[in-house]
Formats: sequence, C-alpha cells, structure tokens
Amino acid sequence: MPTGAITGYMDVAQLVLYAFWIFFAGLIYYLHRENKREGYPLESDRTDRTSRVQVVGFPSMPAPKTYKLPHGGEVTVPNDKRDARPVKAAPVAGFPGAALEPTGDPLADGVGPAAWAERADRPDLTLEGEPKIVPLRVAADHYLESRDPDPRGMRVVGADGKVAGVIRDVWIDRSEVIIRYLEAEVGGGNAGRRVLVPMNLARIRDGAVHVKTLMAHQIATVPGLAKPDQVTLREEDRICAYYAGGTLYAEPRRQEPWL
Repeated sequence: MPTGAITGYMDVAQLVLYAFWIFFAGLIYYLHRENKREGYPLESDRTDRTSRVQVVGFPSMPAPKTYKLPHGGEVTVPNDKRDARPVKAAPVAGFPGAALEPTGDPLADGVGPAAWAERADRPDLTLEGEPKIVPLRVAADHYLESRDPDPRGMRVVGADGKVAGVIRDVWIDRSEVIIRYLEAEVGGGNAGRRVLVPMNLARIRDGAVHVKTLMAHQIATVPGLAKPDQVTLREEDRICAYYAGGTLYAEPRRQEPWL
C-alpha cells in the first residue's frame, strides 16, 4: 500500500482536500449570514400600509449581537427598526419594481439619488474623542498650504453661472488632514445663512468656486447645521445627498435621455 494511504481508495491527501472543501463551504455560509446583519430583512414592493412583506432568503439572518462603540454607547444588529419616513415619490407603473417619480421637490424630499440615511445625529469623532470634521476657526493648529489657493473670500458659482454666495471658511478632517467642506455664506433672501459645500463636488478656477451639480438658488437652500462649528453624521448624509441629487434633479433636462 502506498505511503499515506488509509485504504486502497483513500489517502491522507484526499481527506485533507475534503476537509478543505467542507471548511470553505462553511466559511461561505458564515460570511453570507453575517452579511445580513445590516440591510435585512429586505422589504418587498408588495408591502403596503396594512402589511409588510419581508424577504430574508437563504441563509437566515444571524442572531442579534450587541457591539460596544469606542466612545460610549452600543448598537445591536440585526434589528427590525424600519425607516418610517414617507417616500415622497410614486411608481410610474403598476408592476413591482417600477421606477419612482418624485411627487414634490426631490432634493428636499430625499428621493432617488438625493436619498439619505438616518445615521446617528452626532459628529464623527477622532481617536481622542474630538469632533473629526471642524472649520479652521476651531482647528487653529491647522492651516492651508501657502502654495495652494485659499478659497476663503471666493465667490460660489452654481451650474447656471450665477453667484450663490461667498466662501467664509474651510472645514478639514483632523484624522485624514484633508479638506472635506467649504463653508459658504449664501446671498439673496438667505443673507447671512451658512451652508457647506462638499470639496469633492467643488472646483476652484478663475478665482471662484464652481459647483456643477446645483443651481445658485438651490445652493442657497442646502440643509443647514444645528450647531455652527460641527456637523453630525446625519447632517453630512443629507448635505452630500442634496448635492449628489442635483446631478439628476437640478434642472428638468438632466432627467431627459441623451439620445
């Protein structure tokens, strides 16, 4: 009998291979099940005001597990907490899965690409427990590189070429040491109101800050902050969704086909 053989038809190499297959199948099952800690159970389009059709699939959801957060508090997942906000959009057809058409102002209502999640209404924190994203007037130990353009004092120009306001400060990420937002004082009927402009959606050229996703009057109505020197996770989601939604909803022709 060859070395390593257990019987005439099986040896140690075969057992190791079978054990690996079993382990790998179990790993896939475990990871797929753990993946259902967030976002499940799914809610079917067949759900109405009187009944909720939930979709879990195979495998089933894992048992709830409670995680302790680094700066206090805890979160339990999965949970059956439902987003109770009304969807201000209606299906364009009567079959399940039909596209939704906004019934009001999609930017303010959070519809489609302007949708936002109800994240924790607290600021993101550094390892030291301080707010991570703050304006330079708070982070006095940070400064802009002298060889880069300083946007403070520059005009904010919308996609329509009109001036929406003036940049008053720069918000930085203390952990990543990068600019996250520009703080603009918007004009018109909202003079003195401050709003944030995501740096990733702004372009500095010709001595001005250009925002292509929104018109000037829409920048003036960007969701504001509860506190002037900090932004919460929920506020960040609303602000970024507002700007991103403008890619489709800022003007009617953006919703039309290209061809």
